[in-house]
Amino acid sequence: MPGDIEVVKLSKTYPPRLTPRSLLTGRRDPARAALQEVSFQVGAGEVLGIIGPNGAGKSTLLRILAGVLLPTSGSARVAGADVVSRRAEARRHVGAALSDDRGLSARLTPRQNLEFYGALYGLEPAAVSARIRDLSNRLDATRLLDREVRTLSSGEKARVVLMRALLHSPHAVLLDELTRSLDPGAAERVRRHIREDVRDHQSALVLASHDLQEVEALCTRVLLLAQGRVVALGPFSEVKAAADRVFALGAEAAG
Repeated sequence: MPGDIEVVKLSKTYPPRLTPRSLLTGRRDPARAALQEVSFQVGAGEVLGIIGPNGAGKSTLLRILAGVLLPTSGSARVAGADVVSRRAEARRHVGAALSDDRGLSARLTPRQNLEFYGALYGLEPAAVSARIRDLSNRLDATRLLDREVRTLSSGEKARVVLMRALLHSPHAVLLDELTRSLDPGAAERVRRHIREDVRDHQSALVLASHDLQEVEALCTRVLLLAQGRVVALGPFSEVKAAADRVFALGAEAAG
């Protein structure tokens, strides 16, 4: 059975960068292949972890699924909608909390931001209010709802971004290093809520993280990327040895 997220031979190549030096000398950096024929499926209620060294293609993959970037070749579908040819429809099925997310209005409160996004998703005001109440209670964020976003810490903003991603109970949830700025207690509460929400709403979740303990605790399967290619795909216990080798090689290359 097709998954709620389907990725088939997905590739993304970034063109050479134009810099003042390259304009003067006529020499350009080569094009960079961020993803190379990546394929996988994620079904309803499943959590797929994406791991790999910096530059492996994790964020690029999530941004394509979220409709922020276009692929160079291959295809990706969310709830049956192609992320290129049916981009607007696909984006309605996605809830995303990406790294360096700037989707919150700083001078509005979290409640006002979430009400705005609820309206964009076509939700009834009463349903939005009930969902905000439920999410804020589960994430211990009730006290944050009526403060201006600009007064929140990075960890507090991360919880609001997660609430926005889950607000419309999407088919697909995409999370990129979500707990990076949270203290251990808050991170564990977020993980617990993610598990509950995926189970309750049968969402397909893709989680990119450098925290292998988090990946092991949350994920049904793990996809290991290196230099834009799939190195391994399976349960964490089967992927761990390959991951150790990939990260060790990355550390040696960095040294």
